[in-house]
Amino acid sequence: MRQLSFKQVDVFTARPFFGNPVAVVIGAEGLDAAAMQRIAAWTNLSETTFLLPPTQPGATYRLRIFTPRQELPFAGHPTVGSAHAALESGFATASNGNLKQECGAGVLDLTVEEQDGVRRIFVRAPEPKVSPIEALVLGKVGALRVDVGPIWMVVDLGDAKSVDALAPDMPAIESLSHEFEATGVTVFGRTGNAATPIHVRSFAPAHGIAEDPVCGSGNVSVGAYLRQTGLLKEFGPSYTARQGMQVGRDGRVQVRVSANAIQIGGEAVTCVNGNLRLD
Repeated sequence: MRQLSFKQVDVFTARPFFGNPVAVVIGAEGLDAAAMQRIAAWTNLSETTFLLPPTQPGATYRLRIFTPRQELPFAGHPTVGSAHAALESGFATASNGNLKQECGAGVLDLTVEEQDGVRRIFVRAPEPKVSPIEALVLGKVGALRVDVGPIWMVVDLGDAKSVDALAPDMPAIESLSHEFEATGVTVFGRTGNAATPIHVRSFAPAHGIAEDPVCGSGNVSVGAYLRQTGLLKEFGPSYTARQGMQVGRDGRVQVRVSANAIQIGGEAVTCVNGNLRLD
């Protein structure tokens, strides 16, 4: 009987069952893409990842990322959660607090920050490609299409109450996602709370994910939106976003935005340790 080590990790939280879960299969070099896709459909989480030996010079490990329907070149919470699993399992070791993850988007820099017994992992996201969307499409002036591997149509709803109250039309979002070759729609609004000044929600029905609990790439895209539009001055170059309350989660994503880089990160906690039976 063939088995592979498996972890389920909650990301952007220190409390089990409050972040965004990712399934991580460790040492998956014996699996082909079709098998990986079947496993991702079976876990039915927003993403399932597979840790592999690196193929690029300088990379610490290779990561493949799958939604229930397709492979992604990059995704934020799977990157942070998989790095947590790689370190915890001994599959990878940080060098001077640094990891290099090989994935479909290239070799990405991760940093591991430990203070007072708390570990936070940050990833420098691929440089966003930003383009406007006509106001008539999403009904909001200034909507942007942001490509960080996953592609989000980002909309500023003004305040967190509008974000909270949003009842999205999933068939319409799925249709728009196909039309604009996008992953889905990410919306945000201001909370008035200095600790977590931005509230975010992300919807990706075209990928089988009605609402992503705490979306790393969505938060990268919001950071890119703020930088592109000049709104970043409201929040400063480093802020914490909240996400997930509408689906019973309460994640916290730390976002760092500069002129030439966007980083996201936070804590992670393992909720499941086990093995996958393959035959």
